[in-house]
Amino acid sequence: MIAGKPSLLDRPFFAWSIAGLILFSVITFSIGTLPNLSETSKEFLYYSELAVVGIFSVEYLYRVYMAPQKLRFIFSFYGLIDLLAILPFYLGFLVDLRTLRLVRLLRLLRVLKLARYNMAIFRFMRAIYLAKEELVIFTIASLVLLFLAAVGIYHFEHNAQPEVFRSIFDALWWAVATLTTVGYGDIYPITNGGRLFTFGILMIGLGMIAVPTGIIASSLSDVRRQLERARQHEQGDSHREQKSDYKDMRD
Repeated sequence: MIAGKPSLLDRPFFAWSIAGLILFSVITFSIGTLPNLSETSKEFLYYSELAVVGIFSVEYLYRVYMAPQKLRFIFSFYGLIDLLAILPFYLGFLVDLRTLRLVRLLRLLRVLKLARYNMAIFRFMRAIYLAKEELVIFTIASLVLLFLAAVGIYHFEHNAQPEVFRSIFDALWWAVATLTTVGYGDIYPITNGGRLFTFGILMIGLGMIAVPTGIIASSLSDVRRQLERARQHEQGDSHREQKSDYKDMRD
């Protein structure tokens, strides 16, 4: 958006083209991890990356140039995502081979650019933003409960399995696997008290999964209502302007 109006790159053709390039880049990145690629395939992937980075670089520079407040755009969410989409390629010329693999993985941040071109993703991000306080409180409460669960299972199982539950840190791994209802089975209680405690933690974990889901679902409904009201307000203003223009023409 430039000065409140859609820019050239926000038009449907360019938006879908950029989205297609993002998906193409992700596919070529995945293909590049295959073993025993031929030299022709490696050359194609290399030049494909050059083309994608070149287009994204031009897009980024265009958006910076057209932004009325350039620094604000550069440090905005979308500005940082656009920068991170091309930065790993240029960092590849500066880092040594030991860190090159990590830099290549950063190319996957390019997927986040899709958020600019998808209204559903925009609504979801807006919902997350509106519910950020509730989600922060839930996260803090979850961390506290995680620690308490680790302390509890350590109390029940340390004497029975000193080689398994050696410390609170070992118990924290059990707490993570149990509260998230994953249950890997590599560490588990054998005492009656520990098993009863585990049952209680599992029930709490099942309930915890529903909490952020409900918060985000409610926030998404609020975002939908806000956008619908804004759309109706714009339609009402447009209708009033048309009536005013018609009246002026008659006068």
